[in-house]
This record gives sequence, structure tokens and C-alpha cells, in this order.
Amino acid sequence: MSSIRRRSGADDAPSLAALLSEASRRASADLERVLGPEGLPVEQWRVLERLADGRGLTMSVLADEVEMKLPALSKLIDRMVGSALVQRAQDPVDQRRVLVYISDIGLEKHRLLRHRVRRTRHDLETRLGDERGRELRRLLEEFLRHPGA
Repeated sequence: MSSIRRRSGADDAPSLAALLSEASRRASADLERVLGPEGLPVEQWRVLERLADGRGLTMSVLADEVEMKLPALSKLIDRMVGSALVQRAQDPVDQRRVLVYISDIGLEKHRLLRHRVRRTRHDLETRLGDERGRELRRLLEEFLRHPGA
């Protein structure tokens, strides 16, 4: 665990926060190796993945879904509109709202990459073996259900 900062103490073990952070970085790096050659940042992939069902989302809902702050997502969507990966359109039900949709180009990019991404995620999940992978998933889901005070 090369970049994990160790806390002081008798066991000198890395903190849980450091382990989670390093695991997230490694998972993102694995994904970047798949997406990078296609010129697609991980954040853009997460947006395409969420919009791939063809249903438009408001910016606030999309921000929650991809776990980004609204200003950062707005800039990302501007770049994605410029690359023709997504498009904005007025909500047909509420003309005051704008929805973001995946474009045909974005959908094609998603189709091109989804199997490679799925394989990369599968590889990540099987590194520990089925039983230990399921246990890690269960522990992480439990941890995420109970945010700290």
C-alpha cells in the first residue's frame, strides 16, 4: 500500500479513512485506464451511465445521482454539450425546468465502453474472491447507510 499514510499508534496500521481513500483512487485509476484512450474522463462516464436509459434528469437530480456539487456538474455538462455527448431541453411538463439527456453520440460512446467498464468492475470485485468480495460489499454498504454525525 504505497501511498497510504500511517497513523501513529501501537499497531501503526493505516486508518480506515486512508484505506477507503486509497481504494477509491485505485478503482478510479482502473476505470481511467479503460476510458482514457477514448478521451472520456471518469466524471463524464458517470453522467453518461446515469443518462443512458434515455430519460432526462434535472441538474439537481443528476448532481445527486453522480455525487457532484451543482456548480461543478454545470461546468461538466457545458463541456459535454460542447462535445455533443449530452443535450439540454426544456421539461415538457414544467417549462421553467431544463432537463439533461444523453445524445445519440453519447449513447454510442456508452455502448462502445460499457462492456469494458463492466469487465473492469468485475475484475475489481473478484480480486478478493467471491466470499470476501461479498463481505466487503456488505460492510461498505452498511458504512454508507450510516453517515457519521
